[in-house]
Amino acid sequence: MRIDTRMDIDEYFTKMVRLASLRGACIRRKTGCILVNDRNHVIATGYNGRSSGVRNCLQDPCGGSEMDSGLGLERCEAIHAEANALLQCPDVFTIKTVYCTTAPCIHCVKLLTNTSCDRVVFLDTYPHESESEKLWIKSNPLRLWEHCPEQLDFIGEQR
Repeated sequence: MRIDTRMDIDEYFTKMVRLASLRGACIRRKTGCILVNDRNHVIATGYNGRSSGVRNCLQDPCGGSEMDSGLGLERCEAIHAEANALLQCPDVFTIKTVYCTTAPCIHCVKLLTNTSCDRVVFLDTYPHESESEKLWIKSNPLRLWEHCPEQLDFIGEQR
């Protein structure tokens, strides 16, 4: 059987970022992040969870585990997926696009504005997202902030 279509690059990376999020170790939300260069090569991945070597929230819930998403961040011990991806990135000045399962929070946007990234693509919205978007655009009006909700399930079948 011949296949006449090819998955577009955004769909490819949004499926990949959803896969990365499955490693997340937070009770409230599992998130993933993929950093991509200008040749559409993955340069780093990240997912949310406590520091390496510390029991994760699935095993030992932190103080923020029972709070609604976007609230009590000072009690949450998880390192966000974007921060973990940036920690893995060999050179933050090669980042072209960031793919996230959830819109980056204001703290992660602050980190991302200090890179060469000019495009953020995310699947799900996040509380206070408008403030994150404002800061992203303020840092450089040419930067893009794109909500790209999934149209297909994980294996590519129509919902």
